Amino acid sequence: MDLTIDGADLPEDDHRAAARQLCDAAETIDADGWYPEIEVVRPWSQHNPRLTGEFARPSAIRRYLERELAALLDRGARISVRPARRALGLDDPALFDALDESGWDLRAKKLFLFGPERMALSLDRLGHYTGTSADAFQRYVVFTNYAMHVDAFRERFPDALGPSRDGVQMPAWHHLEPDGSGVSIVNIGVGPSNAKTVTDHVAVLRPDAMLMIGHCGGLRNHQAIGDFVLATAYLRADHILDEVLPTSVPVTPNQRLNSLLLGALERRGAAFRLGTVYTTDNRNWELNQREALEAMRLSRSVAVDMESATVAANGFRYRIPNATLLCVSDKPLHGSPKLSAAARDFYEASRRSHLDIALECLDEVRSRHPHGIPNADLRSTDEPLLGAPPDVD
Repeated sequence: MDLTIDGADLPEDDHRAAARQLCDAAETIDADGWYPEIEVVRPWSQHNPRLTGEFARPSAIRRYLERELAALLDRGARISVRPARRALGLDDPALFDALDESGWDLRAKKLFLFGPERMALSLDRLGHYTGTSADAFQRYVVFTNYAMHVDAFRERFPDALGPSRDGVQMPAWHHLEPDGSGVSIVNIGVGPSNAKTVTDHVAVLRPDAMLMIGHCGGLRNHQAIGDFVLATAYLRADHILDEVLPTSVPVTPNQRLNSLLLGALERRGAAFRLGTVYTTDNRNWELNQREALEAMRLSRSVAVDMESATVAANGFRYRIPNATLLCVSDKPLHGSPKLSAAARDFYEASRRSHLDIALECLDEVRSRHPHGIPNADLRSTDEPLLGAPPDVD
């Protein structure tokens, strides 16, 4: 099935409907066992007037795709959808070679950040790890390292859609909205390996924002158990992304998300501290302290955890606005280790307020940036077209 629509020929209010037609055509092509291909012709572009891109599973990224195609049609682009080539099965040996991101050609501007094989695999992996279909994920994704935040989420949204089976590695729950503007929460567990795994795959969905809410060790005297930490920078000692994103590359939270989180904290009168979060891959770093303590001192770190910098680094790699709000559960440098009895009281007291602050921030994002948070600070010279500001050439 081939379909071409010229935005210049459309009435002003028909661009969204036309984008829906293009997505319908893509889904038909996908159902017939082909990778759909989109061609975008932009008369206004001097350097890249014609761009094409193959992709997979259009139903999973439909909300994002509709929004981006409608914006292009509104500017007068001509957009075509057609079958590109037969889709590879996930058990096809040829799939392996197609997944290597280091082989992705950065010399030519593209429509998509990922190839169709990578998209298909990641969408399948999301179902495997979270127990829910990739299609269920909403535009706003919250990650946590504790099941108690998921419990609070389910109390807040009793109709949330959850895993279809028991025993999944990183269970997800979704507060569904018809336009995808709800919130998904994923319990990624403890450690940077899971944080990388899930964000590698969630990135294919092109969410509007990712928030990490979790627990941390407070590193300063004037912090108490239950205080919040709003990350303004990260010291990456997680090591898991060093080969693809050297630690010399600065990674910071999204300024707009941080401003909204800061406002929510202040309105509640919550005790909090801004500063650098030290993320380690060593669960027992206290047993080999010297190097870690020196890094914490030099960076003026205010908290230590095992996931935040990994989520942030992958958010940076994959151009997704992200931020981190942690809660102090122990103070390893001040004689307040995490003990089981005290931990239970702390968890019960903090879980609802922690989640509420994150959701309040996302409510503001939804209201202020219904078409996505501006992400020019995450973009580079080899950017794909979709998701770009309207004036990108």
